[in-house]
Amino acid sequence: MSVYDHGFARVTGAVPIVSIADPATNTERTVELVRAAADDGAALVVFPELGLCGYSIDDLFHQDAVIDACLTGLASIVEASRGLRPVITVGLPMRVGDGLYNCAAVVHDGAILGVVPKSYLPNYREFYEQRFFAAARDAPVTTATVLGQQVPFGADLIFEATDVEGFSVHVEICEDGWVPIPPSTWAALAGATVLVNLSGSPVTVGKEGYRKALCTSHSARCVAAHVYVAAGFGESTTDLAWDGDALISENGTLLARSDLFAMDAQMITADIDLDRLRQERMRMISLRDQVGDFADELKPLRRIRFTLGSDTALGSDTAAGDILRREVPRFPFVPADSADRDARCREVGNIQVQGLAARLRATGIDKIVIGVSGGLDSTLALLVAVDTFDRLGLPRENILAYTMPGFATGTATLRRAHVLMDTLGVSGSEIDIRPSCEQMLADLGHPYAGGEKVYDVTFENVQAGERTSHLFRLANHHGAIVLGTGDLSELALGWCTYGVGDQMSHYNVNSSVPKTLIQHLIRWMIATGAYSAETTEVLTEILDDVISPELVPAGDDGRIQSTEDTVGPYELHDFFLYYVTRFGYRPEKVAYLASQAWGDRDRGAWSELISDHRRNQYDADTIRHWLGVFLKRFMGNQFKRSAMPNGPKIGSGGSLSPRGDWRSPSDASARVWLDAL
Repeated sequence: MSVYDHGFARVTGAVPIVSIADPATNTERTVELVRAAADDGAALVVFPELGLCGYSIDDLFHQDAVIDACLTGLASIVEASRGLRPVITVGLPMRVGDGLYNCAAVVHDGAILGVVPKSYLPNYREFYEQRFFAAARDAPVTTATVLGQQVPFGADLIFEATDVEGFSVHVEICEDGWVPIPPSTWAALAGATVLVNLSGSPVTVGKEGYRKALCTSHSARCVAAHVYVAAGFGESTTDLAWDGDALISENGTLLARSDLFAMDAQMITADIDLDRLRQERMRMISLRDQVGDFADELKPLRRIRFTLGSDTALGSDTAAGDILRREVPRFPFVPADSADRDARCREVGNIQVQGLAARLRATGIDKIVIGVSGGLDSTLALLVAVDTFDRLGLPRENILAYTMPGFATGTATLRRAHVLMDTLGVSGSEIDIRPSCEQMLADLGHPYAGGEKVYDVTFENVQAGERTSHLFRLANHHGAIVLGTGDLSELALGWCTYGVGDQMSHYNVNSSVPKTLIQHLIRWMIATGAYSAETTEVLTEILDDVISPELVPAGDDGRIQSTEDTVGPYELHDFFLYYVTRFGYRPEKVAYLASQAWGDRDRGAWSELISDHRRNQYDADTIRHWLGVFLKRFMGNQFKRSAMPNGPKIGSGGSLSPRGDWRSPSDASARVWLDAL
């Protein structure tokens, strides 16, 4: 199978070395790069503006010899494209009627699909394009004769593949993308998913950052992929310089970028996620509203249909056909870049603190009750509470923290809970819940009360329920609210007991924070240096310990109860959660993405762009097994999420509140997902 079988399309930006006013040489270099892109399984390859002759030839644009040679070069490219997969966009000057137009020819499999003239001709500072060219609006025709065939001509063309769902291309040229309302905006509203910009774009100080902002933000506004390719080495440096900047963006994310100022030809490649674009557009009601507002303007846009190839598994005949040319983060909730990760953790912490502070002020209550187990979730909630009370100017003693050892509480976790409470300066207490649990088990007639080692769900939940009962009654007694500690990952898996502390509280600051992010948040908090050496040591121990509910006593071998041994690795479940709820992907695509991120495989040359920690973790069978577990548990535990307490939404990738991102019936079947898997 290839990337195309999973809803992706491979696109390439090509920056050849330019030979000024030498279309024959430029054509040879263009064809060479086209063939390389085709061998790599590309569906689209984009070249710079006026690349067949060079952007910087000035009045030589009006020389018949140059114009004719460009057409000869185009004919060679058309011929070379026969039998190749990619749609090719090349730039050249072209006479139509009495005007000379700055054009992009769109070529595929031995035919010219259409020609797009530039709409907006810059004529300021170093640009004098109105001296040479007519604008698209000046064209007296909508078709033109090119190399003896009649082809669509205009800026209103959308090129749609018939055999790759959602692959719909619009082409514009340089300045067209810099105006307030680019032609590609209208095309995106009309359904174009891949926006192409052939550019000349001489470089000046600061332009590198501006181009990135322009391309990524345009792809985000249009919910589209964007391929931008600027002219590179070989253009005239009489008065200007050229950096060969090429960028591929998708819905606000930069997927690939060329090496600036390279003196050799370059190609950048990325696999754009057509499913993601489709899902995002389907959800964005405001986008559809604007489509309706401009329906009359959008209907005249012309759609040119083509077939990429009879073999829908494009690229499957290449060694890299199933290797995804884009980063697939192992931890989609956690930025990979350290600076971005620090900023994310700071922002998440502020959201949690503001949420709790606002709730305290709204209720007029200045105390909280929290259960502290010595594990990850309650630790984060306690740290957030401390920060909140400090910012509100409330004494930390108003944080009433309780550790409540049960039948399986370890001495290490109990010690850590006490150290945390003591060193953070909160009001810390211990309540042994074992006597009340034993009484309830006896009242129930449970075998444990008769001396049998029966550690069933009743045995576990009696402990969880007793802790919660104590917390709520303590809140009543002290005029406080109960602060919840359960996290997003537990809610997704249903790894929480209905009506108890990890599912129920007065307010939960962790409700949309996944387990993988909690670990990084605590690491970030340690790095701030805000805590004493003793607190820091305990926080480090908590991060290194096995995740356990500590409800079942250790076995004869001393092995303690492990959450991840039972429900699976949280790092995989958080990955599944992100792609299932955020994008609604089919299970087979989620499994494929997980294999790209976590699989043990030879990624060839692409491995150079993938750090070593990205490989050699989970094989395909393991991924599919735990994905099946996730789907069953996720669909089967909606009733717990339908009754979850208030808590702040943290990020666009995750909230399961029935009042927020996720609304689902509690009795839905998981069959359709499991069948698909």
